[in-house]
Amino acid sequence: MSSNTPRQPIRDLRFFLTVPHACSYLEGREATTLFLDPQESPGGGVYDALALLGFRRSGRHLYRPHCEGCSACISVRIPVAAFTPSRTQRKLLHRNADLELRSRPATYDPEHYALYAHYIRTRHADGDMYPPSHEQYRTFLTLDQDYARLLEMRLDGRLVAVAAFDQLEHGLSAIYTFFDPDASLARRSLGTYAVLALVERARALDLPHVYLGYWIEECRKMAYKRAFQPLEILEGRHWRRLIPV
Repeated sequence: MSSNTPRQPIRDLRFFLTVPHACSYLEGREATTLFLDPQESPGGGVYDALALLGFRRSGRHLYRPHCEGCSACISVRIPVAAFTPSRTQRKLLHRNADLELRSRPATYDPEHYALYAHYIRTRHADGDMYPPSHEQYRTFLTLDQDYARLLEMRLDGRLVAVAAFDQLEHGLSAIYTFFDPDASLARRSLGTYAVLALVERARALDLPHVYLGYWIEECRKMAYKRAFQPLEILEGRHWRRLIPV
């Protein structure tokens, strides 16, 4: 499959729109989300095609923003072959070279959940994922599909981060990363390192892209995505290189 243009769907798919709700990223804005019919299994072929059109996965659901009069959410991805770490990113790779990485199926693990709950309570107590719960975690980050994976990061056996990602035909799709917020680990920038680790994993698997979800220029929380250069953005049905400012 081309990693720039999706092949024609082999059958009709049904989609649903949510009612307008408060935007999670831009204050004072309303958002609407387009979902693949929940009765459809998010199997490999359908997911691969929809990912090229900017769809993301959350639990069993494939979705993308569909907001009237607003196109602030832009799908972005890293072209692996062209990516070269910046000086800061090279330092992070060196700083985290002592971490042990292990890819696992996206199944429930009490150790993972304990780290997730600590992360949400410490870093995102003002967000819509607070308070954390076992059900919320299972619904969001576990899935019985071969492509759904969890990348563990351990320091001397201690779990310090987990990156949820999907392995597609044309790349890895970063879903969510949570990590130990302990101040002693701050210099490791584990969120950024998780993206770099996925790039290296994609390179080893000979996959051309790492998908980073949506980027909103006005949203400070998403500014880190521009640090990965070069970056490609989705315009309509085609991907193009984002010109750095």
